[in-house]
This record gives sequence, structure tokens and C-alpha cells, in this order.
Amino acid sequence: MAIAFEFRDMIDIEYRREQEAFNEHGLEFGNLPEKQERFGFIATDNGKFVGASSGLANKNGDRYQPYFYLTDLLVEKEYRRHGYGKKLLLLLEDKIRLFGIKYIWVWTAAYEGEAFYVKQGYKVFARFENFYPSGHARVGLMKNL
Repeated sequence: MAIAFEFRDMIDIEYRREQEAFNEHGLEFGNLPEKQERFGFIATDNGKFVGASSGLANKNGDRYQPYFYLTDLLVEKEYRRHGYGKKLLLLLEDKIRLFGIKYIWVWTAAYEGEAFYVKQGYKVFARFENFYPSGHARVGLMKNL
């Protein structure tokens, strides 16, 4: 057998096969394939984008997994420090709680995000010092809903 190793992106058929293989492997251990769903809120000011909160929930059949990944929370600079970020986050937390989700987690940069999330009740679970070129850390935080 002559196995070739190539440094390149997968083509679509290879990617689909990889995903099928992950699902097959998970089934061997009793884990059904998961489907990801995105949930989020948008804030606008007379049609102008102000900010957004969104993230991913994993679902097995008709049941959501207990962890929600907050992928995005942004408020445009001119609208910051008015509570809109907190409101966007709380709306999302309240919504996903209705689906039986128990935890929400996020990656953020230490220069602003860490203090914001700590004020909202999040706890640090990981920290990568000097992650960004500025020297700031990348921080993982989680909250029990």
C-alpha cells in the first residue's frame, strides 16, 4: 500500500466523508450525530446595525446538548457603554435556557471582553497568555444558566 500525504485543503467529497466517519465513530460509542443550530439577536437603531449576539447549539434528535457556544457578541463602538451588550447577552441566555441548555461558554480577548463577561457572571476556565500580537490573552469563560 502506498499512502500519499499532501498539504492541501480537502475537496467537498473528502470533507463529507470525514464528517460521515466522525458520525460513524461517535455511534460506536453511543453518540448520535449532532446537528448545529444558530440562535441570535440583532439590535438596530432605525434600521442601522447596532450589535448582535449569536452562537451555536448542538442537537441530538429533538434534544439540545447542555452547552451553548457563544460565537459572537458585538456592539458598534458608538453604542457601547449603554447596556446594549448586556441586553443582547441576556436575551440570548434567556432564549437558550428555554431549550434546556444549562451552560454558555465563549472565547474572548482579555483587553475588554474578559471584564465584561465576569460582570455578567461568567467564570474563566482557560487562559492563553500572549495569544494576540498585542500581548493580550485569549480567555475562555463559562456561565451556568
